[in-house]
Amino acid sequence: MKCGIVGLPNVGKSTLFNCLSNAKAQSANYPFCTIEPNLGTVSVPDQRLFELEKLVNPERVLPAVVEIVDIAGLVKGASKGEGLGNQFLANIRECEAIIHVLRCFDNGNIVHVEGSVDPLRDKEIIDIELQLKDLETVGKAVEKAKKFIKSGKKEDILTYETLQNLQKHLEDGRNAREFAVNDLTKSIISDVQLLT
Repeated sequence: MKCGIVGLPNVGKSTLFNCLSNAKAQSANYPFCTIEPNLGTVSVPDQRLFELEKLVNPERVLPAVVEIVDIAGLVKGASKGEGLGNQFLANIRECEAIIHVLRCFDNGNIVHVEGSVDPLRDKEIIDIELQLKDLETVGKAVEKAKKFIKSGKKEDILTYETLQNLQKHLEDGRNAREFAVNDLTKSIISDVQLLT
């Protein structure tokens, strides 16, 4: 499993990454200290695995591993390419899970990219940027699906209608994970590889 750590610059993403992965990623008091994503792996201990080892006595035991990715800070306008936006969004698209780090502490020695600490505003900035990128992705998928509905196949019509409904959902400022799916539409949505 690959898990990405996201948030605004200077909120503690690299510090959390270092704690989780025992790595030595640079963390400094300026935006975009992290440019290239830092990668680390964390073994996931599971007591059941140790019990099985006693019973089976295998040559070696391999615990589950989570890959942690420390991604560059996201700023307002990232969906339009601001900051390291496009690179950031490409890196996060490769992850199966997201850890969203919010800064909830005041410290005059650590610069906040927005000028003040406001976790709700910061969460909204990240959510909006991810939603805008998803909206762009879904818009392209709708246009592509529109070409196939001429065939009259039920699957193509369902795909087009589902993507149109998802597009409206995103336009209302909601995340893709809140979109109602069923067994038929679940694969349509997952094929689009959305961020939210």
